[in-house]
Amino acid sequence: MPTPLDRLTQSRGSFFAFTGIVTAAAAWMIWGNDMFPAEPDPTGDPDAWTVTELRRWLNKRNLHPADSLTRDELVERVKANMRPPPRA
Repeated sequence: MPTPLDRLTQSRGSFFAFTGIVTAAAAWMIWGNDMFPAEPDPTGDPDAWTVTELRRWLNKRNLHPADSLTRDELVERVKANMRPPPRA
């Protein structure tokens, strides 16, 4: 006479449920983490940054730059919103 454990191991539904759980865990480990981590903030003088770096810096601080701004205007906005360096 089969026991409940025997019936459980012979069940196709349990096999597919276990397979689904393992697949979901593997997918989470592969794609759920930071597969493409955010780029770090640019450092140094904003005059040397590219337009992409200037826009990324402003977007990260919710200062949403307009698409029509020129590079010089972006540099001015970044400089106006930068914190002064801490005093030692």
